[in-house]
Amino acid sequence: MTRIDFHFNTSDKLGYACRLLRKAYRNEVRVWVCCLDDRQRDRLDQLLWTFAPLEFIPHVAAGHPLAGKTPIVLSNSLEGSEDWRVAVHLGHQLPPGFSSFERWIEIIGQDEDDRVHARARWTHFKHHGYPVERFDQQGVASPTADPAPLPGSQA
Repeated sequence: MTRIDFHFNTSDKLGYACRLLRKAYRNEVRVWVCCLDDRQRDRLDQLLWTFAPLEFIPHVAAGHPLAGKTPIVLSNSLEGSEDWRVAVHLGHQLPPGFSSFERWIEIIGQDEDDRVHARARWTHFKHHGYPVERFDQQGVASPTADPAPLPGSQA
């Protein structure tokens, strides 16, 4: 059964996603990122190039010829994600097929619209018996600190 992680109260949702993806890359964990829309996907793409000047996090958009060989794939759907075990979800609606992943990571910001949609997803997961872990980011000391451990990582 898919393990669900809720990382909530993130003050900078995309910045947090960048740190999580950096940690995944460092631990050789491949991640499919399901964004809200093309705009969010393009913004995350831009941030992954610029958030850590001395680091490179290999990533491409879904459908790119190198997507199958790249550790981080950015999309706004799950189409083409069959070979990935870990997904990060930044959108509002739970996409069909989420349960094909071993681990599904929700990143929720502090704005009310994001929280309302996240509560609905939380209720869905709990109602269907998914194991859900909570990671409250409210008051986290360092906005540059890496998030909780990922599968296969030693941290």
